Amino acid sequence: MKRFGFLLFFLMLMPQMACAWWNADWSYKKKIDLDLKQAGVSVPEDAVALIRLHTGNFAYFMDIADLGKDIRFMAGDDKTPLKFYIEKLDSINEMALIWVKLPKDIAKAPEPTLYMYYSNPLAPDGQDAAGVFPVDQVLSLPFTKDGVADMTAYANNPSEATASAGEGGLIGHSGVFEGEQIVRIPASASLLTAPDPGWTLSTWLKIDQPNEDGVVFQRTGATGSLALSVREQMANLELVDASGGVQTFPVSIPLTPGSWHHFAAIITADKVVIYLDGAEAESFPVMIPDLDGDITIGADAYGARGLVGAIDQLSVYKSPRSAEAIKFDALMQGQASPLLVYGEDLSPESEGGGGSHVMSTMQHVSLDGWIIIGILAVMLVISFLVMAAKALVLIKNHKENRNFEDEFMKLKTAEIEALNHEDTEDDEAVNASPLLASLTGGHDRFTGSSVYRLYHVGIEELHNRLAKSVGADVAEAFVTDKGMDSIRAAMESCLIRETQKLNSLMVLLTISISGGPFLGLLGTVIGVMATFGEIAASGEVNVNAIAPGIAAALATTVAGLVVAIPCLFGYNYLNSRIKLITADMYIFVDEFTAKLSERYSD
Repeated sequence: MKRFGFLLFFLMLMPQMACAWWNADWSYKKKIDLDLKQAGVSVPEDAVALIRLHTGNFAYFMDIADLGKDIRFMAGDDKTPLKFYIEKLDSINEMALIWVKLPKDIAKAPEPTLYMYYSNPLAPDGQDAAGVFPVDQVLSLPFTKDGVADMTAYANNPSEATASAGEGGLIGHSGVFEGEQIVRIPASASLLTAPDPGWTLSTWLKIDQPNEDGVVFQRTGATGSLALSVREQMANLELVDASGGVQTFPVSIPLTPGSWHHFAAIITADKVVIYLDGAEAESFPVMIPDLDGDITIGADAYGARGLVGAIDQLSVYKSPRSAEAIKFDALMQGQASPLLVYGEDLSPESEGGGGSHVMSTMQHVSLDGWIIIGILAVMLVISFLVMAAKALVLIKNHKENRNFEDEFMKLKTAEIEALNHEDTEDDEAVNASPLLASLTGGHDRFTGSSVYRLYHVGIEELHNRLAKSVGADVAEAFVTDKGMDSIRAAMESCLIRETQKLNSLMVLLTISISGGPFLGLLGTVIGVMATFGEIAASGEVNVNAIAPGIAAALATTVAGLVVAIPCLFGYNYLNSRIKLITADMYIFVDEFTAKLSERYSD
């Protein structure tokens, strides 16, 4: 029994153990999953993930410390720190590009996961750019707005770099080549490669127009050179031997102008294998000379044969990478990366509870969405106040109408004036407001009765129209036919005014019913536009990037319906009560004038 109790306690404790918080100094963390099965790829050794953050998948840029110094990445166990560096962080435009070195055993986990911690203004900078890349990666060139520099620990920086930084690159900025630009990497000990076992080139390439003859990458040596070039829309492998003889091997798959392509080459002693967008495109059985000279990008070693296009994220490895690794890089770094699934943002209080999907969605609502929701909230409050006040007035009015009508029906013709009372100043103030008439005293027990007010107007008008013969008895008093018409006209005028009072402010409900959904729809359209704009800017178009922004945009439509639906029900109910009271008033006018005719007709 004790063992069973201990086991039960342990099982209850497991969720808290699984949801441990790495460090209490950090306020939030974001869960990021790797979806390997759907993409049909495995995680290679020394893999690096590219984390793309934007408003579609992250709503807390303002909680990140300056320059992202408080960002940390943890493995799925929420204990093992991961090396990373930030290529771009723009909190104003809400975009970030972060490279994270994945743990070796992440592919073995049932649910490959990593966590991004943030929001600790006192944290020191935790970046380690040199530690992100594998040991055999000797060159990594991201093209940023500040220039181009090797991010690996080997620091193989260019001796010449004239390519300009272009907006709208695949990963942040890109290197733009217009036929005369070049990036030259001088030879170094770390860049020495041997045909056996071989080496690997990986880069992203975009051509906006067919090239006459543009060199993408060239490496020279004492006995020859190797170059990858573009002619028209076709990529080519070029080998030059010691005598100057040139061998050209075209890649059969054309490049699409205006589109980014992942281009990779695995060079060994007797073969070059070309990969395009993660898949093998060509294999050329050729002998490769020793290459230990300069590397040039965008032009040949003499600065000629310039490329017209753009290059991004160029890397060189001192070993031949596997086909699986190249496929992983192409999927991970591409615009529509299907490998990463961005989860919700958690705090220590919400950790383990899973959080509410509705609250998680509301966290992604933009400023303009909150403005519209605020307007709708004001409309909802006003509408509920109107409905509550109207319901109180109409219920009181209907009840008092019934009480008065019961008393009036008991009157004999000669007693038709018995229920009337003279107005006071307080009564006039009360009658000016239906709500005040329902909440305060006045006219004895017929307070708030619109039928009584018709009766009161009719009696007062009767007194004004009543004609008596000089010296005649009161019983012989009479009202002429024109006087009767005047009494009816006065009562009908009062009826219209009473109807106007009953219908006052009802227009606010009709505005909420018709305007609420349209305001919500306006917020949704603006939110969807903003979401797609951010997706276009970030280059990530998978459903996980779109869903949070679209869900948040729909929140304004939901708010509009929340306003319109109860207002619609309330309006229909109140309108039916108003019609009933109005019908009672019309009937009473006929009954009252009929009794007057019996009593005071000439």
